[in-house]
Amino acid sequence: MAQLPLAMRLRERAVFDSFVAGSNAAAVAQLRSAAQGTLRGAQLAARVYWICGPSGVGKSHLLQASCTLALEAGLGASYLPFSQLAPLGPAALAGWEDAGFVALDEIEQVVGRRDWEEAVFGLYRALEERGAILLAAACGLPGQLPFALPDLASRFSAAMPLVLRPLDEAGQRQALQWRARARGLTLPTRTARYLQRHYRRDLPTLCGLLDAIDIAALQAQRRLTVPFIREVLATPQSSTAK
Repeated sequence: MAQLPLAMRLRERAVFDSFVAGSNAAAVAQLRSAAQGTLRGAQLAARVYWICGPSGVGKSHLLQASCTLALEAGLGASYLPFSQLAPLGPAALAGWEDAGFVALDEIEQVVGRRDWEEAVFGLYRALEERGAILLAAACGLPGQLPFALPDLASRFSAAMPLVLRPLDEAGQRQALQWRARARGLTLPTRTARYLQRHYRRDLPTLCGLLDAIDIAALQAQRRLTVPFIREVLATPQSSTAK
């Protein structure tokens, strides 16, 4: 696999074992099968997968987890996030045609831009001819996006759709507690429930709060109790999520 630029390297914690699936278990199983089945020559349900859902449901996590699994088994895999590629121009997609597993993240950022869509279509065709696996992630289904190239829209509309849904409250707590454990912290269930009751119940907001609490706990050498968290989040910088 070609060396990825630093900004496009896979996050160390973005693996399947750290993803709380909740109601998305079937979609997670499909992606895991795609990463593993290709390597074993198994008959897959599809070669192109379209992953969609609102911000914060874990699309980037799952794309990176899929690439990590493929890489671990020796398959050339590429994670290509358009938020980082866009400033480089469509030529940034050149050179990835030989990968066996490609994940295109945040594709809505270049939809409607003909030069970019032509580059994506060229990569799609090259991967299709080689029988490679292609994952694409966006905020909505292909039919909901303003594609400039009908042929590209048609190809992606034929992909296997995997629609991700936000976690329920129990799933959010589980994800927060896993994130805390990864940082060497213990987040009691009572404390996690306090965050959910007093702040927006979307996972990105709650994770952002946990990150701020983690820094404060490290500096103060305190446990994550409700009184400590109330004290930390009382500061103006930490109270914007209410």
